[in-house]
Amino acid sequence: MASASRLFSDLEVDVLADAPLGPLTWFGIGGRADALVRPRTVEALATLIARCHRDGIEFRVLGDGANLLVADEGVSGVVVRLDQPVFRERKLNVRGSVEAVRAMAGVSLPRLITDAVGAGLAGLEGLGGIPASIGGAVRMNAGGGFGAISDSLHSIAVIDRRGEIGVHPASALELSYRHASIPGAIVLWAAFRLEEGDPVALRDRLKEVMSYKSSTQPLAGHSAGCMFKNPPARSGEPGPRPSAGRLIDQAGLKGTRIGGAVVSPHHANFFLVEPGATAGDVISLAELVASRVEDRFGVRLEREVVVWDRRPVEESS
Repeated sequence: MASASRLFSDLEVDVLADAPLGPLTWFGIGGRADALVRPRTVEALATLIARCHRDGIEFRVLGDGANLLVADEGVSGVVVRLDQPVFRERKLNVRGSVEAVRAMAGVSLPRLITDAVGAGLAGLEGLGGIPASIGGAVRMNAGGGFGAISDSLHSIAVIDRRGEIGVHPASALELSYRHASIPGAIVLWAAFRLEEGDPVALRDRLKEVMSYKSSTQPLAGHSAGCMFKNPPARSGEPGPRPSAGRLIDQAGLKGTRIGGAVVSPHHANFFLVEPGATAGDVISLAELVASRVEDRFGVRLEREVVVWDRRPVEESS
């Protein structure tokens, strides 16, 4: 990267040029980043964001990699990974504060759920089995049949494109199905309003959630979770959103494959990758499935899995 010295040379960061991103995602496939940057302090992260904005350099944040597919050609600009200790800090406060839990963006959601349940804090256990970092989970309002992260979210801190930190209540985020309007470049931390509960009962509840997911989803395969969002209910129709997986199944698409990518025979909204698969295989399969479902039911599926490529960030996501 030609202007790397202007971005990194005086910052507390670790930098890897031409970095492979595929191994950092759950799919395990895909291309490389011009630069993978791991800030060691919040100040370094904030300064880096401001400089990228100043210089017009593409900027992305890589979380747990569970809801992401990196195109074979890779991505331009800077990819940041918040895996240093300062971004994995979490604080549990059972009494005396609405911020019963505050977690930095790099904290693992499954780890936070386990910590909260062990401390007798209720409100996150319904999110068991969702692989995500806190920052990514908040940005997409992660959830499932047992609830969404917005159910207990109290507030977040963000770093904007000028490198300035601001705190926003959950009520300002326009939270909806798999969406949060984040007023800033990236999430820095999130605070959750939880309730005191019985640790034993909470552990039992978490086990129930995990057991259900393991019986209905191919959790052991190389996948990125649900490929598509559940589509909105048709105008005038009552009830919840139709299941994208059920539509794909009813279209007879379980087991459909392109190259090394295949629609799971266990859960049709999960795409699995086999040895030799490419990101292009997955993208082509997703396009085929969406087209077939639209032809059959008149419903256009929207991807839940984010695809990174060399187009500008706002276009590629």
